[in-house]
Amino acid sequence: MDVKTKKDLAVDFINAIRTMDPAALNALIVKEAGEDLAQFFLNYSANLISKDPSRVLENTSSLMLMGYLIRTYEEKNGSTQKGLFQSYAYA
Repeated sequence: MDVKTKKDLAVDFINAIRTMDPAALNALIVKEAGEDLAQFFLNYSANLISKDPSRVLENTSSLMLMGYLIRTYEEKNGSTQKGLFQSYAYA
């Protein structure tokens, strides 16, 4: 059994969503995060970028890590339902 690191899983996930049809990716976002959370992150990102456009790379990295930390927080608190990619992450 090949045990993947968190980085390996992240790379696999990014590669999977990068090749997705945009409509399928949007449907996945709506299913897994919901419209409200998607809108929250869009607004949060726009706010971060508008404050300091020269830090787009740092802010993007921070947003990705924030998403990861939110997911681990949800899992620790038992507040997530098993979704499409949750089983994928543990494969």
